[in-house]
Amino acid sequence: MDSKKLEEEIKDFRLREEAASTSQSRREDHGAEHDAELQITCFSEVLNDVTFHFQIIRFPKQIYVWIGCNSAKFGHMYAAAPTRPNNMVSATSILGGSSDNTGSGIARRLVLKTGLNIILACSIPKNNPMLEADAEKLLIQKLISLGYTKSRREGKSL
Repeated sequence: MDSKKLEEEIKDFRLREEAASTSQSRREDHGAEHDAELQITCFSEVLNDVTFHFQIIRFPKQIYVWIGCNSAKFGHMYAAAPTRPNNMVSATSILGGSSDNTGSGIARRLVLKTGLNIILACSIPKNNPMLEADAEKLLIQKLISLGYTKSRREGKSL
């Protein structure tokens, strides 16, 4: 699917969602109303002569993140989620890679930081922990600025 078609579908989705929310009665809990929105954030940062590209899509109970490193390659895809009863995090590879690759660790830590299910696509080169740390630092800073992370009172924070 090309990017223009994807943008059109997202715009149509937003319009349908806006029409549906307009017809519903207004909720008293403003936090729950805020959670019903689909929010898309894209940004790029250059750090140490490396260009990182990010896309964050915030769903009501999940966050999708794509991290590109010097290219727009999709990379490997991972899923991570909190598990019961001990509030641990489980992560798995969905496309390519294995559960011990670069993106898996980032996905695990994002679950701990946000408390939400995480889908992460990542094209950071293998065996380069400095690039991984830089990308994760930039991503966490953006998630904090967007208000997607848990406060320290809600649970563990990195």
